[in-house]
Amino acid sequence: MNQDTLEKMKLLKFYGMHRAFSTTLEAGSASYTNDELIAYLIDAEFDDKENRKIERLITTAKFRYRAFMEEITTSSVRNIDKNAIGRLSSCDFIRQKQNILVTGSTGVGKSFIASAIGYKACMNGYKVMYFNINKLFSKLKMAKGDGTYLKEIDRIEKQDLIILDDFGLQALDNLKRQDFMEIIEDRHGKRSTIIASQLPVSAWHEVIGEQTIADAILDRMVHNSLRIELKGESLRKKRGENKTENKQEINTP
Repeated sequence: MNQDTLEKMKLLKFYGMHRAFSTTLEAGSASYTNDELIAYLIDAEFDDKENRKIERLITTAKFRYRAFMEEITTSSVRNIDKNAIGRLSSCDFIRQKQNILVTGSTGVGKSFIASAIGYKACMNGYKVMYFNINKLFSKLKMAKGDGTYLKEIDRIEKQDLIILDDFGLQALDNLKRQDFMEIIEDRHGKRSTIIASQLPVSAWHEVIGEQTIADAILDRMVHNSLRIELKGESLRKKRGENKTENKQEINTP
């Protein structure tokens, strides 16, 4: 009878419940009342489904880094403090439909922080997608050619949070400007967006070009946004220096 029950759990894809019931049978279930056993099995199935949902969200997001909020180095030198990270970890900014603008020079950790916030959002059950913005523009250009543009734009709009990384490396032409405007307009007041850029926000107007559209985009992005303006030296440079020092120490007789 128990074996039949286990088989039915597999057929119904109750994998968490299946593992929990198998473990219970192996250990002996005499210590459980009927109510306790049912609650235990339901909790196991719930946890299993939640964990698989989170893994799906993380896989779909396609982050640049596997990053966690706990790994972010906070210091006054970097211009980011522990309290700020704590507030971002709560993901209240998503519930409040706020944007986050992360700026700083090359290698200071913009992409890592943006990815870590995205990971935390996935852990909280939000739908997230990460994009290198220039690759996104190329993808949308191809989508216009094969007729899938509206589908791609609709998919982006439905995400609770999108991350647009490396903004400002190239000035926007008219086509990219129109795509960018459509993305920002669709999400304005409804969803959250993180933009990471080497350039300060004050320089974004020039990158976008065409004053009227630039004004419209920045009005929607900057209004009600949170800003992280990173300072300090490149973390990649520091890691490289540390590796060189360690190598020299190892090679020293």
